[in-house]
Amino acid sequence: MIKHVSLAHGWYYHYRIHSEKTSKLCGNGYSKLKNFLEQTLDDCPDEHFTIGPRSSCLRFSLPIKLEEHYDHEVSELCLQGLNNMSNYMTAHSKVQMFMLQFDKNTISVETPTWLLNEELKGFDKLFQTNEALSGHIDVLRIEPDNKIWIWDYKPNAEMERYASTQVFFYALMMSKRTEIPFSRFRCGYFDENIAYTFKPESKVLKQI
Repeated sequence: MIKHVSLAHGWYYHYRIHSEKTSKLCGNGYSKLKNFLEQTLDDCPDEHFTIGPRSSCLRFSLPIKLEEHYDHEVSELCLQGLNNMSNYMTAHSKVQMFMLQFDKNTISVETPTWLLNEELKGFDKLFQTNEALSGHIDVLRIEPDNKIWIWDYKPNAEMERYASTQVFFYALMMSKRTEIPFSRFRCGYFDENIAYTFKPESKVLKQI
């Protein structure tokens, strides 16, 4: 039911997909997402993750308007994971594995993704390199609104300055990798107390 591979991308990332939920939730127009998740599980282009910039290390802000949620279900799932998954060592793994196992909308964790220089105008100027931008998405969900939600777990989420930039580029990378329109993605980051969400829009890149 849960498929797993360890990826040596600087250190080991434990990429997992829930095959049953993926097949069920991707059946409504997201076959390309399902194909990407399964193909990357079997054959991830590791070279994109060893040289270029990481989305999690970007240190610039985008003009994104965030919505705050103090009662979002991902925060409750986070709390349950932290309290109940004592067989896992880190807070990230506790939250991720709880959501993958028990949340009906979570289909994968630590999902690898990347963006090539030629896929974004002005890439080299923005990132100061021609090497691929890469990253690993903490939690990937298909929610009842039939949008693909990209979530990043951030302990002390209220203190984050650049988390929205990180998840914005995750959404852009996944749109490029799957050929699914950017408009079908939503983004957020969270801890057990608060969640921040936004709709990613390509026009924000023209404002930086």
